[in-house]
Amino acid sequence: MEVCLGLYVVLGSYLGNGSFLYNLQILPRSSIMGVRGLHGFVASSCPHVCTVVNFKELAERHRSQHPGGTPTIVVDAMCCLRYWYTPESWVCGGQWREYYSSLREFVRTFTAVGIKLIFFFDGMVEQSKRDEWVKRRLKNNREIAKIFHYIKSRREQPGRNMFFIPSGLAIFTRFALKALGQETLCSLQEADYEVASYGFQNNCLGILGEDTDYLIYDTCPYFSISELSLDSLDTVMLCREKLCQSLGLHLADLPLLACLLGNDVIPEGMFESFRYKCLTSYASVRESCDRKGNVILAVAEHISKVLRLHQGEKKLEEMLPLGPNKALFYKGVASYLLPGQKSPWFIQKPEDVVTLDKQVLSMSSDPESKQEFPVCMDSESKQKLPVGTDPEFNLEAPMCTNTEVKQEDPVNVGPEAKHQVTVVLDPEILKVARAQHVQAESYLVYSVMSSGEVECSNSLEDATDQALPSQAFVYRPVRQRVYSLLLGGGGGGSSTGPAVKEWFVYSGNPLRQPDLVRPLQMNIPGGTPSLRQLWLSQEPGIQAQRLDTLLACFDLSSSREELQAVERPFQALCCLLVYLFVQVDTLCLEDLHAFIAQALCLQGKPTMELADLQLDHIDPRAVQLATLLVRGLTTLVLVNGACGSPWEMADFMPWHLFDGKLFHQKYLQSEKGYTAEVLVEQNRSHVTRFHTLKSVVCKACGKESRPIVSRRHWRPHHAGRWGRQGSSSHGTSSGYSRSGHGQHWRDQGPGSRQYEPDQWRRY
Repeated sequence: MEVCLGLYVVLGSYLGNGSFLYNLQILPRSSIMGVRGLHGFVASSCPHVCTVVNFKELAERHRSQHPGGTPTIVVDAMCCLRYWYTPESWVCGGQWREYYSSLREFVRTFTAVGIKLIFFFDGMVEQSKRDEWVKRRLKNNREIAKIFHYIKSRREQPGRNMFFIPSGLAIFTRFALKALGQETLCSLQEADYEVASYGFQNNCLGILGEDTDYLIYDTCPYFSISELSLDSLDTVMLCREKLCQSLGLHLADLPLLACLLGNDVIPEGMFESFRYKCLTSYASVRESCDRKGNVILAVAEHISKVLRLHQGEKKLEEMLPLGPNKALFYKGVASYLLPGQKSPWFIQKPEDVVTLDKQVLSMSSDPESKQEFPVCMDSESKQKLPVGTDPEFNLEAPMCTNTEVKQEDPVNVGPEAKHQVTVVLDPEILKVARAQHVQAESYLVYSVMSSGEVECSNSLEDATDQALPSQAFVYRPVRQRVYSLLLGGGGGGSSTGPAVKEWFVYSGNPLRQPDLVRPLQMNIPGGTPSLRQLWLSQEPGIQAQRLDTLLACFDLSSSREELQAVERPFQALCCLLVYLFVQVDTLCLEDLHAFIAQALCLQGKPTMELADLQLDHIDPRAVQLATLLVRGLTTLVLVNGACGSPWEMADFMPWHLFDGKLFHQKYLQSEKGYTAEVLVEQNRSHVTRFHTLKSVVCKACGKESRPIVSRRHWRPHHAGRWGRQGSSSHGTSSGYSRSGHGQHWRDQGPGSRQYEPDQWRRY
């Protein structure tokens, strides 16, 4: 049975009356990743490329053809997040218990029919795709602004057509899947190449995702997550062989087509005039196709009837107007070649393709092969080995060079982005960091150590609210101390260590270049332990050292005794709350009550009760507070991993500590002045714990000269901060701010690009 994979298809019209859990989100054209215009072309002009298939039947056929083998599906997890997130509420910070249940049901359904799932997550943003990453982040900023405008004007959550995935969803999904016993891997480059390679090399049943690049790779079959019916296990398979028949191309021509049309590597506008020339000479224009569809047909015809005449005789730059973009174009085509595959469009020897931009690769992929490991802060110089080079992980390995960016390099790099420094790292420690990264057991640690470059995507933050800072600023001092720990910089309190490139999204940041953020020294009694001690030592007392280091990252060593007395899983929450309230001087006692009450009430509450919870209205300030807390939990993942895991990861997974709607309910109640007894739903044991946790946080903040007072006792000059978002907010620090340790977060903007330690510290 064949169907059209339309942009607005409801699969039920083809598959019967099942429950279509993963078909709630309509796909706007702009959200589809991969080759520009290809998804719409397949939908409108090549419906026969799409065929309805059943995973259970495919698995049975696979077992009969491969006795003893297990049918395996490689899942591009980043493509699936919006389909897995099925809870109705998404704006309040995430319905994490509901989401965890949804993932569990997804896994259970495939396991029941004997299908093994392997999940891949993006672990790095390749430099060739940085421009596209920035473009999407800026587009997301505009979408988030519309979401907050809607909330302020209507006091309710927008419809699903404005859906934006909750902050931290990708990070916590890794740990949720691992907790469910699933094999979960994190890529050393963008995940699509490693997904395609794994499927190709391991004879997998197919790839499950939503990215037209999978139509270009010559790998195992590609299935659509957006068309999946979990009840029946029916979905749509997109057949690249049928696509080639429609276009008159060979499979080996598809990478060339993808780059000429534009993809995540090649900007769409780069060959716009070339495509126009192809269209003007195209004699078979179809009335049934829109302009983009006819452009694809015209370019395909040019490949098959013009370029192929000289295939193997002329170089691509002799047949195409590549100009100064030659290196980027070759990289784009080569990026689709899986291990052992060659392109008939390359006359050069394989090594010429790898070093096309005349950069000399200087390092073995084996971390043990050298005593010193160069960390290249010049990320434009970073190259990749193909998947399969490293026998231990069967994944690509990064290589570094210290050459400058050539003028012919197609990526426009500012002078500060060329900053580079070499750091000597313990090869055994680097190997551990790499293994933890690949096994999705850490967050950002390996990126800091291997490339000195990290990124964080958009968060639900109101750009017009100056009373609450962006999470990028709030947690930057923590990250600076982690950089000091991982790179050994920041000695003596000065910014002498290597700067880390941060691509963090916040209001006013145009993302034209990264922020250069230097490490910040930690104050630990007895000195900072080495990574070898923290990660590998089994000595008595090392766990206490790990905890000391974690608390030092949050600059909370003075509160160790109080925090240690708190029961699990509330230790991590209290640590985070103390840091937040010390750092953000516009938080009040009512906010603290809401944070604590929701965490207590969450314990033991059934998932269905959380799903049925109804809110009076949506408050934009509560939305941003939820974002601050959840991003704090992701920061805890980073710090805990860097310090050798003094706390169990489960202690700060959001499904144990946070529920968006429940927090929102407690926030609205606390704003009305509800008592602690009412906030914790008259549960006596919760009342006792409430006062205990509140006392711990208030006492620790008191040590930092940060009293937490009720909004009702707020000083007059704070009044403007508590109105509706968008009202006049003060841009000055409160009366609680200490002096002498750098600028307040509210005085910072994107104009200053190199950041010294602790500029966003409130005191």
